[in-house]
Amino acid sequence: MPTSLLSLDQGQHFGSIGMKYEHPNFCQAVIDRESMSEILTQINNGQLLMVNSRRKNGLIIYREYYAEFAGPGSAVGSLLDVDCQRVTPVGNLSLICPESAEDRQKAYLIRRQWIRLTQQITDNPVPLQRAQMILSQFENYFDAETVAQLPDEAFALMVGVLPQTIRMVRTNLENAESRVRS
Repeated sequence: MPTSLLSLDQGQHFGSIGMKYEHPNFCQAVIDRESMSEILTQINNGQLLMVNSRRKNGLIIYREYYAEFAGPGSAVGSLLDVDCQRVTPVGNLSLICPESAEDRQKAYLIRRQWIRLTQQITDNPVPLQRAQMILSQFENYFDAETVAQLPDEAFALMVGVLPQTIRMVRTNLENAESRVRS
């Protein structure tokens, strides 16, 4: 039987933290915002988790001076994220325990792909364009409502711009959309 994903104490009751099983060999947790501190603790303790690849979801992982996005299929935790300071869920976050060495290897490779995607955006020397590109990428993958709920700081730290730059691009997009509707 799989152990609790959000508990350092294996005796914790699954129902109290939103645990559910979709398959007997598959442990899964639907994460609410109150559970973020528990996830952060496990990530900082080096536990390896994986963002569920069957959902449009992810986790923004904050470091001291930057942030990374771990999208569907990505490894989270282990040695990758021991310096993580906080996390923000994106979408209806679902974390799973990789069951095999092959699952772990695939999750590490997918995490690297998400990092490379962000790096391609960051390579653009123009801050406004970087801000526009990261917002466009997220809006293409997630719905606009989900992206609107994410803080400017998260996007800013992912692509190396000021939060005001993200706010400026969002305001311009909102103004353009309202003009189109009129």
